[in-house]
Amino acid sequence: MQAEPKPAAAGTNQRSRRRVREYVLLTLGVLTPIGILAVNASAFVMVHLDAFRLIIAGLALLSGLVLNGLTAWWLLRLASLHAPPLFREYRTWAIGAAVLIVALTAAGGGYLTYLGMRDPRHLPDSLSVVVAAFMLLLPFAVTFAGRRMAGLGGIIPVDEPTPRDKPHRTSPSRRPLRGGPTSPQAGK
Repeated sequence: MQAEPKPAAAGTNQRSRRRVREYVLLTLGVLTPIGILAVNASAFVMVHLDAFRLIIAGLALLSGLVLNGLTAWWLLRLASLHAPPLFREYRTWAIGAAVLIVALTAAGGGYLTYLGMRDPRHLPDSLSVVVAAFMLLLPFAVTFAGRRMAGLGGIIPVDEPTPRDKPHRTSPSRRPLRGGPTSPQAGK
């Protein structure tokens, strides 16, 4: 008596189950050593919290400068595109206000992080958690609000136009131009 051949889908289903099992075992195998390293690193930081407190506050300051600075840069660019005459007139004031706001929020985040880590017995400190959440969510909230006011969708700003929005330069023979020195439009 011959066994009936299994359908192809059954073999695929077995392979996918085996693949899931392999990924679960691999994940468990990798997460355990990473967890051990994280716990030991945390214990080291807790023992030397006074030294790490300043470093962590400095990194919070740097993070605030980068995240809020990128958001401010994008908002200034958005303002220059949507209101060019107004932006040209108040460009210096807008950039000065953006720099001041970015510097103050980043410095405030770094200082409050420094204050929140003063006592290792009270960690995790609610002040540090709230400040970290605020510093992380503020750029996204400002970007979201700015995109909504500008009539754009989504959260992440994308500046690249779609292929149909890009102007296509073509030669008289309708072939795309490369823009090199021998191009018919060279020097124009």
